[in-house]
Amino acid sequence: MTVRELTDAGQVRVACGDDDLLVWAAQGLRGGARAWALGDAVVAAAPGASRRDRLAVWGGVSCAVELVGYALAELGPSYRPFGERELVGEVTAKLDGLERAGTFSWMSLPALEGPVLEGPVLEGPVPDGVGWLEPAADAEVAALLAADAPDSYAVPGLAGVSRWAGVRVEGELAAVAADAWSAPTVGLLAGVATRARFRGRGLAGRVCRWVSRELLAGYGRAALMVDDDNAAAIAVYERIGYRRRRVLAARVAC
Repeated sequence: MTVRELTDAGQVRVACGDDDLLVWAAQGLRGGARAWALGDAVVAAAPGASRRDRLAVWGGVSCAVELVGYALAELGPSYRPFGERELVGEVTAKLDGLERAGTFSWMSLPALEGPVLEGPVLEGPVPDGVGWLEPAADAEVAALLAADAPDSYAVPGLAGVSRWAGVRVEGELAAVAADAWSAPTVGLLAGVATRARFRGRGLAGRVCRWVSRELLAGYGRAALMVDDDNAAAIAVYERIGYRRRRVLAARVAC
């Protein structure tokens, strides 16, 4: 078998069965993103996607091992393979020079089928008081994140962070979330944060539900990444309708 480079987004979707994680990582093959297939495996690489040079891995272990090795030789050691925990664990164990870097969860809403929006995220009334923020609010967003979510990957002005939504309480910005590093057919929810004194009111859930509706309408699918130990956030996302997949990231050993 020969490694085949995929040259358009449609080829990527067909090769991986339209897997949302792989399709997101391919980024529509824009901005330097690349993808390859070999047998029953596919990898997609995107520079700077959610602050990492990422290499998504999908498919069977044997072909994936060869394909990851090929891609890393093409791309360089800054790229981090990631994907389903069992698959990437086996690839890491079999491919010399790779080591485990960390675990987290990928959560996604299913692709829309037809023009009708359905699912928990779309049940009930549209969350009120939430909307896209004007660029003039970037300083407020940055201050909220610096004080109450300093580890947020998404921050205003960072490449790939498209727009911010928020809700105010008595005129003060209380909770935010971003549309960031989205692919043409998979919108990514990021930068979710609530000002500490406003926590416990369900504001993050309102903002996430509203942004998720917007991502579904704009991209057809929505997804996010979350730390496994953030049980409160995972519970919010699951109530909205996100489905959880446990993911492992690897890296080239120094």
